[in-house]
Amino acid sequence: MARWPFAVVRALRSTKFTGPYKRFVAVSSVPSIEIVVTPSDVDRVGHVGQQQFIGMFDRARWEVLAAGPGVDVFARHGVWPVVRKATFEYLAGVAAGTRLRFDVTLTHLGRTSFTLQQTVRSADDGAVVAEAECVLVCLDGSGRPGLVPGEIRAFFGSRPSVRAGAFQHVELAGLNVALDVQGDGQPVLFVHGFPLDRTVWRHLMAPLTGRRRIAPDLRGLGLSDAPDGVYSMPQYADDLVAVLDALDAERAVVCGLSMGGYIAFELIRRHPDRVAALMLINSRAEADSPAARDGRDEMIKLVQDEGTAALADLLMPKLLAPESLSALPEVADRVHTMITNAPAAGVIGALRAMKDRADSTALLETISVPTLVVAGREDQLIPVDHARAMARRIPDAQFTLIAGAGHLVPVEQPIPTSRVIAEFLDSLA
Repeated sequence: MARWPFAVVRALRSTKFTGPYKRFVAVSSVPSIEIVVTPSDVDRVGHVGQQQFIGMFDRARWEVLAAGPGVDVFARHGVWPVVRKATFEYLAGVAAGTRLRFDVTLTHLGRTSFTLQQTVRSADDGAVVAEAECVLVCLDGSGRPGLVPGEIRAFFGSRPSVRAGAFQHVELAGLNVALDVQGDGQPVLFVHGFPLDRTVWRHLMAPLTGRRRIAPDLRGLGLSDAPDGVYSMPQYADDLVAVLDALDAERAVVCGLSMGGYIAFELIRRHPDRVAALMLINSRAEADSPAARDGRDEMIKLVQDEGTAALADLLMPKLLAPESLSALPEVADRVHTMITNAPAAGVIGALRAMKDRADSTALLETISVPTLVVAGREDQLIPVDHARAMARRIPDAQFTLIAGAGHLVPVEQPIPTSRVIAEFLDSLA
């Protein structure tokens, strides 16, 4: 296959940004690709059109492969990558002569499919102008799914992450926290659950344009540091306030999933002036019962003895609705990989923090900010009646039930969930 005759390929492993993000470092594990927009790439109003952008995204993916395992990597293994799903978001107009930097990151890697996230920035000022995500399935000569070549995993890294261009680190009192920051406007802080990472919000965040979307990896999970020692809900809450401080965000709408909801309660308790509104997704206010505390101890021992992969096997039937497990194998594979890749120290720390967390039932009636409670109809961990009762105890709280979802509605039903969240955020204006 011939190389694309355009622009310059430039390796860029780490880019430091100036201005309001000078404290952050955006990290890419693979070379960036630079493309210069030509007059033939723009439409009648002088901006890059959709079809031209799609072509550039495709060209950038192949240039990245050319810089690594080679454009013939799939042919060598008797398979070909076919785009199964693609989403695009265009954030700014681009004129002829603009130098664009394409960052490509592996965000999911299964046996027969993989997902690439691409972020396009102006090479001159670093501003994000477009994003794309493509799910590719490897098919053999007979059209059946084939294995993803091992060179893909080796080239992109064994631990999938999120958008090289948006992935940042911020240091908080010696702790490196990984986070994604997208857009401008009203800050919305997304707090993931256990034992997950910030990527659970990826599909849900993209449509929420016009807002500053902040999704960190909690201490000990995802790509944040996983120090040994005691973890607690107050510590998680203080970490998040430090993230807001680093981003110069005075107040934020806080959206907590499962354990993220427990942390949101702690933010209300410890830092009420930093919470502008509250969204509780698949969460509860009660502390662990004695039986639940025993279950946490059993999971701690399982991780200590057999690792996080064993925990993933245990949790998967409880986290996703049966329909999701059967009809959404890519989602199930992504969640399983997310748990398997979680640092053991952080998983154990989170289990102990949940086991020892304070009961927040009495706090519910004191919550004075607008609140949305979201539940999955098939949630096996927190029954719908519990979520509905929690919403009733919070003054003027809204309650929404998402069909076709279990305990992880952001990944099982991202479109209806993002729509509900967008409507709630619009009501705050």
